[in-house]
Amino acid sequence: MKETLVNSLDALKEVIDSEVACLLYFSSPTCNVCHVLRPKIMERVDEQFPKIKTLHVDLSLTPEIGAQFQVLAAPTVILFLEGKEFIRKYRTMSVDGLMQEIQRPYTMLMES
Repeated sequence: MKETLVNSLDALKEVIDSEVACLLYFSSPTCNVCHVLRPKIMERVDEQFPKIKTLHVDLSLTPEIGAQFQVLAAPTVILFLEGKEFIRKYRTMSVDGLMQEIQRPYTMLMES
């Protein structure tokens, strides 16, 4: 996995603004679903969508980031395209379903 752990709200906003595509994975150390889903999602994104910058936000270390992005449950996945929120999934999600949702906008954005 090539994900980056986010430690600062300012740094995160800078990455979102500078990257064409950015996926944020919000988790908590006490969340068992987070531990199961994160490696699966991050690996699939790395394989299928190599131009998406992947970031991990540990809500226990940086609760202010979760508050700023209105994350109310862990795990939460947010995909930003050109600095705008495009997809938001939380708690129970299908890895395959998420990949299918990302495919079309990713292809249109990266191949144009």
